[in-house]
Amino acid sequence: MESAARTAPAVIVAIDGPSGTGKSSTSKAVAAQLGLSYLDTGAQYRAITWWMVTNEIDVDDPAAIAAAASKPEIVSGTDPLNPTIHVDGTDVAGPIRTQEVTSKVSAVSAVPEVRTRITELQRSIAASAEQGIVVEGRDIGTTVLPDADLKIFLTASPEARAARRSGELKGADVNATREALLKRDAADSGRKTSPLAKADDAVEVDTTELTLAQVIECVVTLVEEKRAAA
Repeated sequence: MESAARTAPAVIVAIDGPSGTGKSSTSKAVAAQLGLSYLDTGAQYRAITWWMVTNEIDVDDPAAIAAAASKPEIVSGTDPLNPTIHVDGTDVAGPIRTQEVTSKVSAVSAVPEVRTRITELQRSIAASAEQGIVVEGRDIGTTVLPDADLKIFLTASPEARAARRSGELKGADVNATREALLKRDAADSGRKTSPLAKADDAVEVDTTELTLAQVIECVVTLVEEKRAAA
């Protein structure tokens, strides 16, 4: 299998969609199975948000966020079996998942200077992935990598997404989680710069009634078909 992964054509896969659709689990599994690198772009936005909070930047002040956007050094590890994220040399994989960061990441991510900075970083990482890469996020197929070889947009009902996310959060209230997801959707879809949107040439996969294994199998098949046609 490793030999096949080395000889297969490099492929750039963009996987977009809102929270709770299975993007991260699917993307990591597909990348690992096919010998590709993996990039969680959401972690990068969480990382810069964590830096803003830690350095007491007013996240309600877009001008203050813009002025600080170039300061933190963000390094993403792209091993799908062990993805890492560091800010100024500090491992922030845990801290970026706190509720405080979650509640503020949309505001920070909406600032154009932040998106420009992170987009440039994402493009650089994708360009340097020799065997190809799976990049997951919200604007990958539309803005970050519009020329990606394969674009996939994952969807699911709000109820299914809330159930999955509350399970990840170990028993969080499903209704509250659903409302938080819908609020995040509205913020991400409504921002002026690089909103959450399905690319015109993306393949939409509704994961509502699918198991994670089925979603992974579906995406692997799509990537293999793209490789075969290359």
